[in-house]
Amino acid sequence: MLRVLVTRPEPGASRTARQLRETGFQPILLPLTETVALPVDAGVVPDAAVAVAITSANAVRHAPEELIATLAALPCHAVGKRTAEAARKAGFLSVSEGSGDAEALADSIAAALSDKAIVYLCGRVRFQGFEQRLKTAGVGVHAVETYDTLQVGYSDETIVALLSSQPVDAVLLYSAKAAAAMQVLARRPALQGLFERTRFFVLSTRIAAALDDTANERIRIAAQPDEEALLALLRSAS
Repeated sequence: MLRVLVTRPEPGASRTARQLRETGFQPILLPLTETVALPVDAGVVPDAAVAVAITSANAVRHAPEELIATLAALPCHAVGKRTAEAARKAGFLSVSEGSGDAEALADSIAAALSDKAIVYLCGRVRFQGFEQRLKTAGVGVHAVETYDTLQVGYSDETIVALLSSQPVDAVLLYSAKAAAAMQVLARRPALQGLFERTRFFVLSTRIAAALDDTANERIRIAAQPDEEALLALLRSAS
């Protein structure tokens, strides 16, 4: 049974672990990041905004109720299935679901809302390409940061105990921040032996770029930047 390290934060980590067990893998939870809510004033929403964009379910989960109430009647453009589900659960009345690709979502919004203003619910740590693509197309983007992503630290002893001193077969990486943390962790002298043959399964080329070049032959990139594609890649490679 392949041992798979799940590095994403909760609540997603436990959900991923269940899927892995159901398909014959042995998941090991080691969140390398955590998300925390940021204070947000609902009054920051501009009156001219005609829609809402969301590229992360965390942006909705951490948004205060007052902010959601202010935005709920606006059309909500979600990057993919999970984000759309989170938006509907939070109270958005009209949610469109994208393919899971942020740049494709930006293109779709730009085609419909050029010269208009939108609210972008997002994290403090994020890929800037989505906003830049919209702004280039003439869409006014008002970013509202609802959460921050922080790195989680572990001692060598904690990780060795968690892994039972046994090597890891595969690591799932969902963000560039987690990939960078994973790289540092795998280089520690006390832990190097546990990751010498590990394969890294990542959501995108941007995340892969955060890993050491020496691990290139062990990096696998999902066909689409979503978990379904990532887990399919893991299954096909096992």
